[in-house]
Amino acid sequence: MNDTDTAPFGRALCAMVTPFAPTGALDLGTAQKLADRLVTEGCEGLVLSGTTGESPTTTDAEKADLVRAVREAVDGRASVLTGIGTSDTAHTLALAREAQQAGADGLLAVTPSYSRPPQDAVEAHFRTLADATDLPVMLYDIPGRTGTRIEPETMLRLAEHPRIVAVKDCAYDLLGTQKVMRETELAYYTGCDEYVLALYALGGAGYVSTVANAAPAAFRAILDAYDAGDTAEAARRQQLTVPLTELTMASGLPGTVTVKALLDALGLPGGGPVRQPLQPAGQEVTDGLLTAYEELVSAAG
Repeated sequence: MNDTDTAPFGRALCAMVTPFAPTGALDLGTAQKLADRLVTEGCEGLVLSGTTGESPTTTDAEKADLVRAVREAVDGRASVLTGIGTSDTAHTLALAREAQQAGADGLLAVTPSYSRPPQDAVEAHFRTLADATDLPVMLYDIPGRTGTRIEPETMLRLAEHPRIVAVKDCAYDLLGTQKVMRETELAYYTGCDEYVLALYALGGAGYVSTVANAAPAAFRAILDAYDAGDTAEAARRQQLTVPLTELTMASGLPGTVTVKALLDALGLPGGGPVRQPLQPAGQEVTDGLLTAYEELVSAAG
């Protein structure tokens, strides 16, 4: 079983959407309702202001306000991490310090984008960040968005820092991931919903899921079945999530857009508008998501 020693932020984490009012303003009341629902239905941690949380279009003050509101809503029942990654190291450090003051339990730190720093600069960026606060850091390896990988050799060196404790893995390099897991104590969380069981079975800490915004219990059930020793049931439950995961994450639209459309269709907190340049999903996409969700819920029992 994966315990708190190997899963420092819990096992079942959700990459939470950021709710906005029809005016476009941050909707903290809805964020609290969503956070409460996610924790009640099995999430052990919430990751705010990441890719799914539309971090490029929220202000520094909104990010801090969101941490405070969600922390109040979960009231110690789950860990609260927040994304502080930017393309500017100085800005990233400022966000990290603000996150600590707001009460975050940990930091999600993505590789600086656009400038595409070489690996020695990537390493220096993360070490500087880890030295800036007392909070534990989850590195976010998502080269498909940032343009820069945290190479396994760099990850091995960064693992030596006492506050760099975890990785959100969206690199799609299972060999490289296993190499780092084999040689370090970093807690690996998959950020790809199709790899939840695969990484967990290899000794991963758990997941940071986008689709869990809509179906938290379905993903938590995968880990619970595996921890209970029923690997066949864990595999069955992983496979049940595939249609909804595919429509949410591989339909040509960002997961933020599809998840918010589905939450809206279900009448659950967290739907509503996305911020431009993103645009809302069309009705055909929404109908497909709703059908896949209903089939998942029916099959999962």
